Amino acid sequence: MRGLGWAAIGAFLLVIAEITVFVLVARAIGWGLAIVIGVATMILGFMLVKREGVRAWRRFRTTLADGRPAGGEVSDGLTGLIGALLLIVPGFITDAAGLLLLLPPVRALTGRQVRRVAERRISPAAAGDLFGPRVVRAERGPVTTPAPGDTPSVTGDVVEGEIVDPPAR
Repeated sequence: MRGLGWAAIGAFLLVIAEITVFVLVARAIGWGLAIVIGVATMILGFMLVKREGVRAWRRFRTTLADGRPAGGEVSDGLTGLIGALLLIVPGFITDAAGLLLLLPPVRALTGRQVRRVAERRISPAAAGDLFGPRVVRAERGPVTTPAPGDTPSVTGDVVEGEIVDPPAR
């Protein structure tokens, strides 16, 4: 099954779960209060979309003006916008996920995950431009010199980055 098929199944299951949770919450606290909470989180989501969008744009422009890579700001802003958009979607499950994405520790963790996914999906050169140079930690092995007449060869994988000597102990 292709990705779109799995997404459709996931969306269908989310709708079923949202309806189930809404009915359970409405039975526990009352239908009127459940509806008021749902509408209030939607209004909060609309306000936060504007705030998060403006904040992300300002941080992005400031980062570019300073000459720094803007990938971290983009991933953080994207995480905040997704959190605000989840508040707009009706339902308590998406509201809980949206509120979690707006908390700074969860937002930072999710931003790092967004960065990892982006680095895997785009070329190394583009990832370097977007997120800055990557640091590769490597230890130096024994130095071998080829015998006279031998062609030196290197086996292993080629890794983009710089070699960092381990700290002195």
